[in-house]
Amino acid sequence: MLDRDGFRPNVGIVLLNSRNQVFWGKRLRTHSWQFPQGGIKYGESPEQAMFRELHEEVGLRPEHVQIVGRTREWLRYEVPDHYIRRDARGHYKGQKQIWFLLKLVGRDCDMNLRATDHPEFDAWRWNEYWVPLDMVIEFKRGVYEMALTELARFLPRVTHHNRYLRAGLRAQRCAGTQAAERASEAQSEPPPPLPSGDA
Repeated sequence: MLDRDGFRPNVGIVLLNSRNQVFWGKRLRTHSWQFPQGGIKYGESPEQAMFRELHEEVGLRPEHVQIVGRTREWLRYEVPDHYIRRDARGHYKGQKQIWFLLKLVGRDCDMNLRATDHPEFDAWRWNEYWVPLDMVIEFKRGVYEMALTELARFLPRVTHHNRYLRAGLRAQRCAGTQAAERASEAQSEPPPPLPSGDA
C-alpha cells in the first residue's frame, strides 16, 4: 500500500526501560542494529499496527507497555534503488513513519524474538537513548535522528535510588547539627540560681 508519492505507511517503535534506555535489535544475520518497525496494513490505524509489530518483532503485548508519546506528522526516508526489488522500482520510493515512544511496564523476560515464524532480530540489548547512528543502515539515520529528537520531550524523569540515600545522609547531618547547636546554646546559658537553703 503506497501513497501517491510512492511512500509506504509504516510505524517505528522506541521502547524504553525504567532507566530511559532503549531496546536495540540486531537484524537477523546482519551486523545492523535498529528499532522495531513495520508496515501499516490496509484498514489498520498506526496504533493497531504498532501493537501488531511490537508482538511480531519483540514478543510483547499491549499489557506489557505504556504509550508515552508519538510523532505528530509522518517522517519519511527514501530507500536507495539497489535495495528495492526490480519490479517495484519507479513506484516504491521509501517509507513514511509514525513513531511511538513506549515504556516497558512488564519484565525483560516477557520479550521473545521468536514470537513468530519470521523473526526480525536475532539479538537485542538496552542502549542509551541517543543511540550510535553509525550502527544504523545509512539511509535510515536521518529519520532516526528526527524521531529521537521529537520524542525526547516525552522522556519520563528517571528516579535515582541513591537520591534517597543522599537525602537520608543530609537529614542525619541536619539532625547532628541541630543537636550540636542545642548543646552549644545550653552551655552558653547562665546556670540557674541555687535555692536559698543551699546558699
